[in-house]
Amino acid sequence: MFNSLAHPWRHRALIRILTWREISGRYRGSLFGSTWSLLTPLLMLGVFTFVFGVVAPTRWPGAQDQGIGMFALRLLAGMVVHGLLSEVLSRAPTLVSAQPNYVTKVVFPLEALGWVALSTALFHSAMALLVLLVLDGLFGTGFSATQLALPLVLAPFALLMLGIAWVVAALGVYLRDLAQLVGPLIMVSMFLGPVFYPREAMPPAAQPWLAVNPITIPVEQVRRVLFDGQWPDWSVLAQYSGVALVTYLFGLWAFSKLKKGFADVL
Repeated sequence: MFNSLAHPWRHRALIRILTWREISGRYRGSLFGSTWSLLTPLLMLGVFTFVFGVVAPTRWPGAQDQGIGMFALRLLAGMVVHGLLSEVLSRAPTLVSAQPNYVTKVVFPLEALGWVALSTALFHSAMALLVLLVLDGLFGTGFSATQLALPLVLAPFALLMLGIAWVVAALGVYLRDLAQLVGPLIMVSMFLGPVFYPREAMPPAAQPWLAVNPITIPVEQVRRVLFDGQWPDWSVLAQYSGVALVTYLFGLWAFSKLKKGFADVL
Protein backbone atom coordinates (compact mmCIF):
# COMPACT_ATOMS: atom_id res chain seq x y z
CA MET A 1 0.00 0.00 0.00
CA PHE A 2 2.89 2.37 0.82
CA ASN A 3 4.46 1.73 -2.58
CA SER A 4 1.12 2.38 -4.24
CA LEU A 5 0.68 5.67 -2.38
CA ALA A 6 4.16 6.77 -3.40
CA HIS A 7 3.77 5.90 -7.08
CA PRO A 8 2.69 9.40 -8.23
CA TRP A 9 6.05 10.76 -7.06
CA ARG A 10 8.08 7.83 -8.35
CA HIS A 11 6.41 8.04 -11.78
CA ARG A 12 6.03 11.82 -11.91
CA ALA A 13 8.08 12.12 -15.12
CA LEU A 14 5.95 9.49 -16.87
CA ILE A 15 2.72 11.13 -15.69
CA ARG A 16 3.95 14.54 -16.86
CA ILE A 17 4.93 13.25 -20.32
CA LEU A 18 1.67 11.34 -20.85
CA THR A 19 -0.39 14.29 -19.62
CA TRP A 20 1.30 16.66 -22.03
CA ARG A 21 0.79 14.15 -24.84
CA GLU A 22 -2.92 14.01 -24.02
CA ILE A 23 -3.25 17.79 -23.96
CA SER A 24 -1.24 18.45 -27.11
CA GLY A 25 -2.89 15.57 -28.96
CA ARG A 26 -6.34 16.97 -28.31
CA TYR A 27 -5.55 20.22 -30.13
CA ARG A 28 -3.13 18.87 -32.73
CA GLY A 29 -4.02 20.20 -36.18
CA SER A 30 -6.53 22.76 -34.91
CA LEU A 31 -6.17 26.40 -35.95
CA PHE A 32 -6.13 27.89 -32.43
CA GLY A 33 -4.38 24.99 -30.69
CA SER A 34 -4.43 25.05 -26.89
CA THR A 35 -6.09 28.49 -27.01
CA TRP A 36 -9.34 26.55 -27.23
CA SER A 37 -8.96 25.79 -23.51
CA LEU A 38 -9.52 29.54 -22.94
CA LEU A 39 -12.04 30.10 -25.72
CA THR A 40 -14.35 27.26 -24.66
CA PRO A 41 -15.39 28.77 -21.28
CA LEU A 42 -15.95 32.12 -23.01
CA LEU A 43 -18.26 30.45 -25.52
CA MET A 44 -20.05 28.63 -22.72
CA LEU A 45 -20.51 31.92 -20.85
CA GLY A 46 -21.99 33.53 -23.97
CA VAL A 47 -24.44 30.67 -24.48
CA PHE A 48 -25.53 30.68 -20.83
CA THR A 49 -26.06 34.43 -20.87
CA PHE A 50 -28.21 34.21 -24.01
CA VAL A 51 -30.26 31.16 -23.04
CA PHE A 52 -30.92 31.97 -19.39
CA GLY A 53 -30.94 35.73 -19.74
CA VAL A 54 -32.76 36.30 -23.03
CA VAL A 55 -34.54 33.14 -24.23
CA ALA A 56 -35.69 31.87 -20.82
CA PRO A 57 -34.98 34.64 -18.29
CA THR A 58 -33.98 33.25 -14.94
CA ARG A 59 -32.52 34.76 -11.79
CA TRP A 60 -30.54 33.22 -9.01
CA PRO A 61 -32.63 33.38 -5.81
CA GLY A 62 -31.38 36.27 -3.70
CA ALA A 63 -29.35 37.77 -6.55
CA GLN A 64 -32.05 39.43 -8.63
CA ASP A 65 -30.26 42.76 -8.65
CA GLN A 66 -26.93 41.38 -9.88
CA GLY A 67 -28.03 41.03 -13.50
CA ILE A 68 -27.75 38.43 -16.22
CA GLY A 69 -23.96 38.45 -16.27
CA MET A 70 -23.65 37.52 -12.61
CA PHE A 71 -26.11 34.69 -13.03
CA ALA A 72 -24.10 33.41 -15.99
CA LEU A 73 -20.89 33.53 -13.93
CA ARG A 74 -22.49 31.50 -11.14
CA LEU A 75 -23.74 29.02 -13.69
CA LEU A 76 -20.32 28.77 -15.32
CA ALA A 77 -18.70 28.07 -11.94
CA GLY A 78 -20.97 25.06 -11.51
CA MET A 79 -20.28 23.87 -15.04
CA VAL A 80 -16.51 24.09 -14.53
CA VAL A 81 -16.68 21.88 -11.44
CA HIS A 82 -19.00 19.42 -13.16
CA GLY A 83 -16.74 19.49 -16.22
CA LEU A 84 -13.90 18.09 -14.12
CA LEU A 85 -16.10 15.19 -13.02
CA SER A 86 -17.38 14.66 -16.55
CA GLU A 87 -13.95 14.55 -18.19
CA VAL A 88 -12.45 12.17 -15.63
CA LEU A 89 -15.36 9.74 -15.35
CA SER A 90 -16.26 9.66 -19.04
CA ARG A 91 -12.78 8.30 -19.79
CA ALA A 92 -12.62 5.98 -16.80
CA PRO A 93 -14.47 2.90 -18.17
CA THR A 94 -12.01 2.51 -21.08
CA LEU A 95 -8.96 3.92 -19.33
CA VAL A 96 -7.27 0.51 -19.14
CA SER A 97 -9.07 -1.46 -21.85
CA ALA A 98 -8.14 1.16 -24.47
CA GLN A 99 -4.44 0.56 -23.73
CA PRO A 100 -4.02 -3.24 -23.98
CA ASN A 101 -0.32 -2.96 -24.85
CA TYR A 102 0.35 -1.37 -21.46
CA VAL A 103 -1.16 -4.46 -19.84
CA THR A 104 0.07 -7.37 -21.94
CA LYS A 105 3.34 -6.31 -23.57
CA VAL A 106 5.24 -4.05 -21.17
CA VAL A 107 5.68 -3.55 -17.45
CA PHE A 108 3.71 -0.39 -16.88
CA PRO A 109 2.42 1.31 -13.70
CA LEU A 110 -1.27 1.19 -14.64
CA GLU A 111 -2.28 3.38 -11.69
CA ALA A 112 -0.54 6.24 -13.49
CA LEU A 113 -3.29 6.23 -16.14
CA GLY A 114 -5.70 7.57 -13.54
CA TRP A 115 -3.33 10.39 -12.68
CA VAL A 116 -2.92 11.23 -16.36
CA ALA A 117 -6.69 11.47 -16.85
CA LEU A 118 -7.04 13.62 -13.74
CA SER A 119 -4.11 15.89 -14.65
CA THR A 120 -5.49 16.46 -18.15
CA ALA A 121 -8.92 17.34 -16.74
CA LEU A 122 -7.33 19.64 -14.13
CA PHE A 123 -5.48 21.53 -16.87
CA HIS A 124 -8.71 22.34 -18.73
CA SER A 125 -10.54 23.15 -15.49
CA ALA A 126 -7.70 25.48 -14.45
CA MET A 127 -7.93 27.35 -17.77
CA ALA A 128 -11.69 27.73 -17.37
CA LEU A 129 -11.29 28.91 -13.77
CA LEU A 130 -8.71 31.46 -14.89
CA VAL A 131 -11.20 32.91 -17.37
CA LEU A 132 -13.90 32.87 -14.68
CA LEU A 133 -11.65 34.65 -12.17
CA VAL A 134 -10.71 37.39 -14.61
CA LEU A 135 -14.29 37.98 -15.74
CA ASP A 136 -15.60 38.00 -12.19
CA GLY A 137 -12.81 40.33 -11.09
CA LEU A 138 -13.44 42.81 -13.89
CA PHE A 139 -17.22 42.64 -14.32
CA GLY A 140 -18.58 40.70 -11.34
CA THR A 141 -17.94 40.78 -7.62
CA GLY A 142 -14.27 41.74 -7.99
CA PHE A 143 -11.09 40.14 -6.70
CA SER A 144 -10.83 38.98 -3.08
CA ALA A 145 -8.39 37.15 -0.84
CA THR A 146 -10.85 34.29 -0.37
CA GLN A 147 -10.32 33.25 -3.98
CA LEU A 148 -6.88 31.98 -2.91
CA ALA A 149 -8.74 29.10 -1.22
CA LEU A 150 -9.89 27.65 -4.55
CA PRO A 151 -7.12 24.97 -4.61
CA LEU A 152 -8.12 23.89 -1.08
CA VAL A 153 -11.72 23.48 -2.23
CA LEU A 154 -10.89 21.55 -5.38
CA ALA A 155 -8.10 19.31 -4.01
CA PRO A 156 -10.39 16.88 -2.13
CA PHE A 157 -12.79 16.86 -5.08
CA ALA A 158 -9.92 15.84 -7.39
CA LEU A 159 -8.88 13.14 -4.91
CA LEU A 160 -12.43 11.81 -4.81
CA MET A 161 -12.65 11.74 -8.61
CA LEU A 162 -9.40 9.80 -8.84
CA GLY A 163 -10.61 7.17 -6.39
CA ILE A 164 -13.88 6.73 -8.27
CA ALA A 165 -12.04 6.67 -11.61
CA TRP A 166 -9.79 3.84 -10.46
CA VAL A 167 -12.79 1.73 -9.43
CA VAL A 168 -14.64 2.43 -12.67
CA ALA A 169 -11.51 1.80 -14.78
CA ALA A 170 -10.87 -1.56 -13.11
CA LEU A 171 -14.49 -2.69 -13.38
CA GLY A 172 -14.61 -1.43 -16.97
CA VAL A 173 -12.11 -4.10 -18.00
CA TYR A 174 -14.51 -6.84 -16.88
CA LEU A 175 -17.85 -5.11 -17.51
CA ARG A 176 -17.83 -3.40 -20.90
CA ASP A 177 -21.43 -2.25 -20.43
CA LEU A 178 -20.17 0.11 -17.75
CA ALA A 179 -19.15 2.59 -20.45
CA GLN A 180 -22.79 2.91 -21.50
CA LEU A 181 -23.94 3.53 -17.93
CA VAL A 182 -21.44 6.21 -16.95
CA GLY A 183 -22.70 8.76 -19.50
CA PRO A 184 -26.26 8.95 -18.12
CA LEU A 185 -24.93 9.02 -14.55
CA ILE A 186 -22.76 12.03 -15.40
CA MET A 187 -25.83 13.80 -16.78
CA VAL A 188 -27.82 12.92 -13.66
CA SER A 189 -25.08 14.38 -11.46
CA MET A 190 -25.42 17.67 -13.35
CA PHE A 191 -29.20 18.00 -13.16
CA LEU A 192 -29.44 16.68 -9.59
CA GLY A 193 -26.66 18.94 -8.41
CA PRO A 194 -26.51 22.69 -7.70
CA VAL A 195 -25.30 23.58 -11.19
CA PHE A 196 -28.37 25.32 -12.62
CA TYR A 197 -29.92 26.18 -9.26
CA PRO A 198 -28.85 26.49 -5.61
CA ARG A 199 -29.67 23.85 -3.04
CA GLU A 200 -32.21 26.21 -1.47
CA ALA A 201 -34.32 26.08 -4.65
CA MET A 202 -35.14 22.40 -4.05
CA PRO A 203 -37.94 21.23 -1.74
CA PRO A 204 -36.71 21.12 1.88
CA ALA A 205 -37.18 17.35 2.07
CA ALA A 206 -34.90 16.83 -0.92
CA GLN A 207 -32.12 19.23 0.06
CA PRO A 208 -30.19 16.81 2.35
CA TRP A 209 -30.10 14.22 -0.44
CA LEU A 210 -28.36 16.70 -2.70
CA ALA A 211 -25.24 16.29 -0.55
CA VAL A 212 -24.92 12.71 -1.84
CA ASN A 213 -23.96 14.15 -5.21
CA PRO A 214 -20.14 14.45 -5.24
CA ILE A 215 -20.22 17.85 -6.95
CA THR A 216 -22.59 19.55 -4.47
CA ILE A 217 -20.07 20.56 -1.81
CA PRO A 218 -17.33 21.67 -4.28
CA VAL A 219 -19.78 23.75 -6.35
CA GLU A 220 -21.21 25.46 -3.28
CA GLN A 221 -17.79 26.16 -1.79
CA VAL A 222 -16.37 27.43 -5.09
CA ARG A 223 -19.23 29.92 -5.39
CA ARG A 224 -18.76 30.88 -1.75
CA VAL A 225 -15.10 31.85 -2.16
CA LEU A 226 -15.54 33.32 -5.65
CA PHE A 227 -18.68 35.41 -5.42
CA ASP A 228 -19.56 35.80 -1.74
CA GLY A 229 -16.11 36.83 -0.50
CA GLN A 230 -16.24 34.21 2.27
CA TRP A 231 -13.74 31.55 3.22
CA PRO A 232 -14.83 27.93 2.78
CA ASP A 233 -16.94 26.30 5.45
CA TRP A 234 -14.00 24.48 7.02
CA SER A 235 -16.08 21.92 8.92
CA VAL A 236 -17.98 20.91 5.77
CA LEU A 237 -14.77 20.85 3.76
CA ALA A 238 -13.05 18.70 6.41
CA GLN A 239 -15.86 16.14 6.31
CA TYR A 240 -15.80 16.10 2.52
CA SER A 241 -12.00 15.68 2.57
CA GLY A 242 -12.34 12.69 4.89
CA VAL A 243 -14.81 11.03 2.51
CA ALA A 244 -12.53 11.87 -0.44
CA LEU A 245 -9.50 10.31 1.26
CA VAL A 246 -11.39 7.11 2.08
CA THR A 247 -12.66 6.92 -1.51
CA TYR A 248 -9.15 7.48 -2.86
CA LEU A 249 -7.68 4.71 -0.69
CA PHE A 250 -10.50 2.32 -1.53
CA GLY A 251 -10.15 3.04 -5.25
CA LEU A 252 -6.41 2.43 -5.08
CA TRP A 253 -6.89 -0.80 -3.16
CA ALA A 254 -9.63 -2.05 -5.51
CA PHE A 255 -7.56 -1.23 -8.60
CA SER A 256 -4.51 -3.01 -7.15
CA LYS A 257 -6.58 -6.13 -6.50
CA LEU A 258 -8.48 -6.21 -9.79
CA LYS A 259 -5.53 -5.43 -12.07
CA LYS A 260 -4.12 -8.91 -11.48
CA GLY A 261 -6.69 -10.27 -13.93
CA PHE A 262 -6.40 -7.55 -16.59
CA ALA A 263 -3.96 -9.51 -18.76
CA ASP A 264 -6.22 -12.57 -18.87
CA VAL A 265 -9.22 -10.48 -19.96
CA LEU A 266 -7.41 -8.31 -22.49
